[in-house]
Amino acid sequence: MSVYKYAKVPEHGEKITIKVNDIGQVIPVVPNQPIIPFIRGDGIGDDIWKTSQPVFDAAVSKSYGDSKKIHWMKIYAGEEAKEVTGEYLPQETISAIKEFVVSIKGPLTTPVGGGFRSLNVTLRQVLDLYACIRPIEYYNGVASPVKNPEKVSCVIFRENTEDVYCGIEYKSGTNEANKVRDFLVNELGANIREKSGIGIKPISQFGSARLVEKSIAYAIENNYKSVTLVHKGNIMKFTEGGFRDWGYEVAKEKFADRIITEDEVWKHHDGKTPEGKILLKDRIADNMFQQLLIRPQEYDVLATMNLNGDYLSDMLAAQVGGLGIAPGANVGDGVALFEATHGTAPKYAGLDKVNPSSVILSGMMMFEYMGWSEAAKAIKNSLQKTIDNKTVTYDIFRDIEGGRELKCSEFGQELIKNM
Repeated sequence: MSVYKYAKVPEHGEKITIKVNDIGQVIPVVPNQPIIPFIRGDGIGDDIWKTSQPVFDAAVSKSYGDSKKIHWMKIYAGEEAKEVTGEYLPQETISAIKEFVVSIKGPLTTPVGGGFRSLNVTLRQVLDLYACIRPIEYYNGVASPVKNPEKVSCVIFRENTEDVYCGIEYKSGTNEANKVRDFLVNELGANIREKSGIGIKPISQFGSARLVEKSIAYAIENNYKSVTLVHKGNIMKFTEGGFRDWGYEVAKEKFADRIITEDEVWKHHDGKTPEGKILLKDRIADNMFQQLLIRPQEYDVLATMNLNGDYLSDMLAAQVGGLGIAPGANVGDGVALFEATHGTAPKYAGLDKVNPSSVILSGMMMFEYMGWSEAAKAIKNSLQKTIDNKTVTYDIFRDIEGGRELKCSEFGQELIKNM
């Protein structure tokens, strides 16, 4: 194992390794005593992690007894990293995430309008964690702004490395912006106003194809019925439209025996998907928002570019109770980083108040990824039982009748008790 200056590698435990499965996807090979790095997170991260780690350990213990155990390895990013190492994202943190294959993190601070670039985006791009995976599911008893939140059960695969999140932009009035505008106007005939800020939106065949491939493989492995490509190809034909076209191409190339397109279903099967086939369809992005509000049950897995996926995942999370109960993961080929989907909420830091469910459910996702399905089920069932008992944190408590408001740490203790 590598030598680390700030992080301490546990004395016991083994590294997770990787292999390629029968449909060409890179998957983890997990020992019974894996070493898993974690980043505590900024703001409320400390409160949440202190609550979440005992929940993870309890789920493993109650599911497997002494036969399995996680050996946690603390690594640094964000404000704590700056204090300890002098950097917000030390190179050894990136190295540890690569070396140990599976990691988990809390929220990290990014100033608005200046300062250092988003650490979350940087981690995704530096580690090539090209698939942001957000499963959105409703837990009965959580207040929702829609009539039938139980109809929402959807997994979003959002491309992480391209689109406007590449960070290619030029401020209005700068030499760079003027050069780009002059080239586009004078050489290519574009119509761009003077003093425009200019951003570049790259969408590649490579990035689109591997994201769609991973989403279809996930649908196959988890017995989902449909995959939907989300795009604005009616307006941006060579970026958003390219994403759609390349998605269909890789589906036919890699999964011809497993998928069937919507056109094929209506042309040859009277609108009924044949048994054993996954329906591949596409939707314009603005229509997708409407569909997910009025007919969410018709959509299982969504494959999207970066910005569309950002909007859609937060919108779906709102339908089931908010980001506080929505998990997330950033996954590449051989590296996976699970994370809270909410921010650092500094005004609540140290108050032992906030809902830790986003990180806890991200840990549930982590167990599923590792093949530790019993531990994942223990967390899921315990969360539903705890909500059923109306023993919840303030964000859920304020919208229900009766029950008991718990601190963050007390909520974690209830989860453990209810396993």
